[in-house]
Amino acid sequence: MSAESSVYLGTGRRKSATARVRILAGTGVTSVNDRKFEVYFTHDNFVRRALAPLVTADSKDKFDVIVNVAGGGISAQSGAVAHGIARALLKFNPELRVTLKKAGHLTRDPREKERKKAGQPGARKRFQFSKR
Repeated sequence: MSAESSVYLGTGRRKSATARVRILAGTGVTSVNDRKFEVYFTHDNFVRRALAPLVTADSKDKFDVIVNVAGGGISAQSGAVAHGIARALLKFNPELRVTLKKAGHLTRDPREKERKKAGQPGARKRFQFSKR
């Protein structure tokens, strides 16, 4: 029973990606969809971006991070993971709010893809206009 209470959950979103994050006291083992962070996020920047809240809170080696992420691309997924980790850290220690907020980890990025409009080839693009 006490082991379950030391698990902190957080949900992160960016574009159409959603990440369900569980952090628990451990040695810094991280996994995404049952794979290592470095294997799932192919580029180094994505790993760095996803783990940024842990680095900001100086607790990278204090927690094990288990993530299930779906939707969107790799970039959006790394942003969703970062958002979820920040929210989970906040449940662990509410005093981290000021630090995480100042670093911008708690703000959800609201930018979404704009829908395609009828009578146009895309969201903003128009078909070529001919006067004559």
